Amino acid sequence: MTASAPDGRAALLAGLGCYVLWGLSPLIYQPMGAAGADAFEIMGHRAVWGLVWAAILVLWAHQSDQVKAAFADRRTLGWLMLSTGLIALNWALFVWAVNNAHTLETSLGYYLNPLLNMALGACLFRERLSRAGLVAIALAAAGVALQAVALGRLPLISLTLAVSFAAYGVIRKRVRADAQAGLFVECLLMAPFGLGWLIWLQMQGSGVFFDSPDAAFWLAMAGPVTVGPLVLFSWAARRLPLTTIGFLQFVAPTISFVIGVSQGEDFTWLRGVSFGFIWLGAGVFLWAAWRRARLARKALTSQAEPV
Repeated sequence: MTASAPDGRAALLAGLGCYVLWGLSPLIYQPMGAAGADAFEIMGHRAVWGLVWAAILVLWAHQSDQVKAAFADRRTLGWLMLSTGLIALNWALFVWAVNNAHTLETSLGYYLNPLLNMALGACLFRERLSRAGLVAIALAAAGVALQAVALGRLPLISLTLAVSFAAYGVIRKRVRADAQAGLFVECLLMAPFGLGWLIWLQMQGSGVFFDSPDAAFWLAMAGPVTVGPLVLFSWAARRLPLTTIGFLQFVAPTISFVIGVSQGEDFTWLRGVSFGFIWLGAGVFLWAAWRRARLARKALTSQAEPV
């Protein structure tokens, strides 16, 4: 969709804000962990508070008909149940990782994600991989191999985050529902488990929500930090070129990388080299996207010129 200049600037700011918020999210989830909540309790609050905010969003966007249609169509509901499982795994692992000094591994996972999307597009949808795409994927694979050597194990956190989110994206492509309506259904499917878990924790005396105002505040923030960036993303994605979105999606893992390093996570020279390969792969990916957009603009300009 072509946007006017002011609308385009607003869309760019919304897209940038979305990825900045995603990048800064470890700083939201870490105080929850510091208050005594483990990853499962945080996930419970994320499902419950996410449902509240997603419901507000669906009502505001007048998308209740899409929600009803999703529940009426067994195929759509089946896909959304699968996507719910994948995004729940992704959220829970991310929350656990940033609260256990693995923020750098989450950063690596989200650097890998667009490159993995490209590989999945070629494998599942027979999208043509350019030479630059093959080079980017090869560099990313080399980075993962070096990361395994540096860690002394496979970077399972990074790989699980990348694979689960890429698979989630593939499934959501098959669902006939906007992002807001789909997120509401996913939160609705998660909420009974999350609410049940939170009630059980409180009955056992293990829940931390009522321990202090600080704990209640940070855990309640799980709702807006889940839904807020998605609102910005869905608004920006309809107005920005895909190439711009492609550039912006590397903002979040870069911010998370800086957070991980600044918090003193282990960053050896070999780990630095592995990130270097990932950054090279990302650079090739971005260069190829920029070049495609430039050639497309040239083709449109030449077609528009009078004969």
